[in-house]
Amino acid sequence: MEYGCIGEKLTHSFSKEIHAQLFDYDYEIREIPKGELKAFMTERDFKAINVTIPYKQNVIPYLDWLSDTAKQIGAVNTIINRDGKLYGYNTDFAGMTALIKLNGIEISGKLVLVLGSGGTSKTAVAVAKSLGARQVIRVSRTAKEDCITYKEAYKNFADAEVIINTTPCGMYPNIIGEPVCIDVFKNCEAVVDAIYNPLCSNLVIRAKDKGINATGGLYMLVAQAAVAAELFIDTTVSEAKIYDVYKKIVATKRNIVLTGMPSCGKSTIGKRLADELGMQFVDTDDEIVKMVGKPISQIFADLGENSFRDMESQAIATVSAKQNCIIATGGGAVLREQNVTLLKGNGTIYFIDRPLEKLVSTDDRPLSSNRDDLIKRYNERYDIYCNTADKRIVNDGEIETLINAIKEDFLK
Repeated sequence: MEYGCIGEKLTHSFSKEIHAQLFDYDYEIREIPKGELKAFMTERDFKAINVTIPYKQNVIPYLDWLSDTAKQIGAVNTIINRDGKLYGYNTDFAGMTALIKLNGIEISGKLVLVLGSGGTSKTAVAVAKSLGARQVIRVSRTAKEDCITYKEAYKNFADAEVIINTTPCGMYPNIIGEPVCIDVFKNCEAVVDAIYNPLCSNLVIRAKDKGINATGGLYMLVAQAAVAAELFIDTTVSEAKIYDVYKKIVATKRNIVLTGMPSCGKSTIGKRLADELGMQFVDTDDEIVKMVGKPISQIFADLGENSFRDMESQAIATVSAKQNCIIATGGGAVLREQNVTLLKGNGTIYFIDRPLEKLVSTDDRPLSSNRDDLIKRYNERYDIYCNTADKRIVNDGEIETLINAIKEDFLK
């Protein structure tokens, strides 16, 4: 390997794509089981690497030199091999600082909770202190010398004003998790989550729903990669270049999610959008049929609506983890809050608002098989569609106009 990233599990990683956008060098993603780290570090068969979970502290004994920042934090995420000697750096510090500043998050004078006890948590503590935090508390599943438990955090530090998550809770592929219940922290003004896949973790989405300034970690990843690249090949990267790469990566990861009543046009519109934007089309109802091996109407008849909704939530949990997709949802998908949260992780939700008089009832739609039921469902769900969508798109005319409206909003 010349350049690359090592970690135990890297299916979530965007590092290869980011470094390809920054500079033209061969960058490899390599998963290393814990039992093989010693051999890899002893062989030193690389020019420069990034290091991620769970090895940011484990690699330190193999290094010949540490930067002052890495030494102070006690975690390394970038290693340069210079004539057989290994030099360790922490570029996460610069990345997290850039993320916080980009999002206008004020740390000075605040009580900050840092969730996690690994290398990134140490970086977060150092960043918060450097930005003038009044107090910084680390939180872990078990009490340690410099960490309190989550139970203690809820009890004694519910007045925290900033929360920084450095745990993998909520990270792909297990995107449902949330490290803390944000509702407990009534004074919380900002949430920073180092997770970047999904683009917005459940924690970030819940915080945003409460009006809290919240951000995922993708910009941090790009910014730290830029600093690492400067060390890799002795160059400089401008802030403008970092932001440009960040926007390009976001553009390749986001989903378009279509919600609305049966017969509003989600599938037709979704397939057209997929063709025009070069994205994959996914229909959650189709995914349920594949999973169960029965048509939707038969599932309702055999198992009832509650069982169907459970299957729907399972399908949504799977498709929400996908990226660069057009996702058409079933008419009732928005009825469960968790479905909406998951869909927003990587997606922008568009409510296809087709006027009631243009909606059609059909036998294959169990809850709207006749006109009276269709009207009832429409009245029950309309406000939910509006309140859960990022954008409402009216479908009462030419489909071309509607598709262009979605594209214009999504690509802006």
